[in-house]
Order: sequence, then structure tokens, then C-alpha cells
Amino acid sequence: MYKRLFTSESVTEGHPDKVADQISDAILDAILEKESEENRINARVAVETLVTTGTAFIAGEIRTSAYVDVPKIVRKTIKEIGYDRAKYGFDADTCGVIVSIDEQSSDIAMGVDESLEIKQNGDGKDPYEHIGAGDQGIMFGYATNETEEYMPMPIVYAHKLAQRLTKVRKNKILDFLRPDGKTQVTIEYDENNKPVAIDTVLISTQHDPNVTREEIEKALIEHVINPVMPKELMKKDTKILVNPTGRFVLGGPHADTGLTGRKIIVDTYGGWVPHGGGAFSGKDPSKVDRSAHYMARYVAKNVVAAGLADELMIQLGYAIGVAEPVSLLIDTKGTAKVEEEKLKKVITEIFDFRPGAIIKHLDLLQPVYKKTAAYGHFGRDDFEFTWEKLDKVNELKAAFGI
Repeated sequence: MYKRLFTSESVTEGHPDKVADQISDAILDAILEKESEENRINARVAVETLVTTGTAFIAGEIRTSAYVDVPKIVRKTIKEIGYDRAKYGFDADTCGVIVSIDEQSSDIAMGVDESLEIKQNGDGKDPYEHIGAGDQGIMFGYATNETEEYMPMPIVYAHKLAQRLTKVRKNKILDFLRPDGKTQVTIEYDENNKPVAIDTVLISTQHDPNVTREEIEKALIEHVINPVMPKELMKKDTKILVNPTGRFVLGGPHADTGLTGRKIIVDTYGGWVPHGGGAFSGKDPSKVDRSAHYMARYVAKNVVAAGLADELMIQLGYAIGVAEPVSLLIDTKGTAKVEEEKLKKVITEIFDFRPGAIIKHLDLLQPVYKKTAAYGHFGRDDFEFTWEKLDKVNELKAAFGI
């Protein structure tokens, strides 16, 4: 029979691109933490990080009344990831930290601080009502009932493998592992688009030079793959590939430059649905690149959990300085249990997609972002991830008399 295969990848927190993402989000968190509660709404952060051998470059635009020690945050983040030895070619104590941060453009600020709607219709009492979209762009949200995480299966297990790989390293269960690593999972789907088997499991992990590939493979199968992968989907002919090049000693920023925002497919749905192109990390929630993606996921997950569709993709379009989205598309891929036109109407009645309303409803001014910067922004049960809540299920059901 013809095999329909789909593959997603994840990376560990020690991957150079994820090092950069975590640094950018750690700086955002520090600013939100230091700002007073009433002034967090006025903070603006857009920070990019580049890491390479022995150096971390931090650049971007920030508006804040708080003081944060950026080099200290950078070094602390790098050390927590596990780059704490000079022999790694990149470590927290000896790397150079170069900072080039400016204030937010006044041209952007005037559209974000006061949306087009406020300028046209007058002042509102609620400060959240004033916020316009921090940029133009398109954002996608998605949910499916094929896993308990309401996520596509390939990315779910790619993330679980990456998390387990880091756990056995940090807990010294496998003391030959080093911080950098990548995982990849290929799932076989049947003609009804249901997952039926695991076709391939791939792990590439940085390691001590004194361990053999055979030792690594045996240890990873025992301590990483077997505890994570569902036994009922593992078949006799499932391919398991561990460090297929044979050697992965040089890793992290010493081997490959890392850059904020270069793992956006890892951050979202593993390539299962489109991505608008905007990165998340280092951006405060006035940037709809971040907040509207979170909102679209929140809506899609609640709709699927309510049983109104087996899967749902949402696309949002925004114009800079305008609060209301310029477009809203829903696509259930033919799995809707209710009329799609009515579903869209119900969604727009229950959910408010203006940036200020998103920030307020999802409580996005809390310093929770560093945790999002590795192992995906969606499909996790961390209590800080408010966009994963299923608190609108009953309201959605009631709208359809369910």
C-alpha cells in the first residue's frame, strides 16, 4: 500500500538558534519583571540575538523605564542551557557579549500606542483599547484532535524526544551528552489521515569525543526513545537513526551560528500548516507576530475541544497601527460538525482579536516567555501558557445548542 508520510523536527535548548531565542526572551522577561504592573503595557521589546564562537551579539529596539543588566542575563541563560566549559568553544563565563540596543522607532510607536480606531473614534478609558497592531502580517493557528495535546503527532513526539534528550543530559543519566541536539519523527498516515505507525525516528546529539556511535545509539534507544515513543505505533520495520554522520563532537554556537527566529516551524506546528513568517522570541505581545499567533491557537484549540471540528486552521491578517484584523479565515479541512459560516460568526462573537484585547484576555504581560523559547510554543501544559487553556469550550458548545 502507498505510504503517506509526514515528518517534523525539533531541537534541544542547546541548539544555537534556540540559544539565541532563549537569550532574546530572557531579556524580554527581565524587562517585564522589572517594570511596574501599570507600566508593563507601555514596554516595547524587539530584541535579536546572534551567537557564534566565543561571542553573543544582542541588538534591537526597546522602550522601558526599567534597568536590566543585559550581559548578566545573557551569561545566566547560556549557563543554564549547559554551555559552562571553555572546551565547548562557547561558554557563559568567557564569551564576549556585545550589546547594541536603541529605542523603538517613534513612527512605529505612534501607531501601536494609539490605534487607527482610537484616532478616528476618540479616546477609550481602558488603556488596552488603545493598542494598535505592532506590525502588518499574517498569523496562523491550528488544532487537531489526533493527539491529547491537540497538535499534529509528528511535532508532538519530536518535541518529547528533544525534551527527554535534555533531561537525561542535565540529570547526568547519560554523562557523555552535550547541549546541542536535534530530533525528527516521521509518522505514517492512512487514507483517512489518521496516524497508524512511526516510520522513522532520528536523533542527532552532540557528545563527548571518547564515546562511540554504537554506545550512543544503544544508550539513546534505552533512555530516550523507548521511554518516549508509543509502543503501539513502533513497528518491526520502524527505522531508528542515531547520529547518522557517525560523529557530532563540535556543536552549539562553536560549530554553527545561531540566530533568533530561525526555528519558527519548530516553534509552531512542525510544518503541518502554513506559517506567516514572523518569529516570536524577543518580541513583546504588542507585536501580533507573537500575540495573534497565540490567540489563533487558543481559538482553534477550544473549537476542536468543543467537538465542532476534528481540526481547525485559522489565518489572521493585520495592518500596522490598526487594532481590528483585516481578515479572518477558518478552514476545518472538511471536518466541521457544524456549518462553517456559522462557526466563523460564533468565533468572531466570542473572541476579540484586537491586540489589546488579546494581551488582556491571555494575560500576556507576565514574564513567561523564556520558557516558550525551546520545545515549542503550543501543545504544552505549562500553566503560564494561557493560550492553551480550554476555558471557552462550554460557551462554544452553547452557541450551537450542544
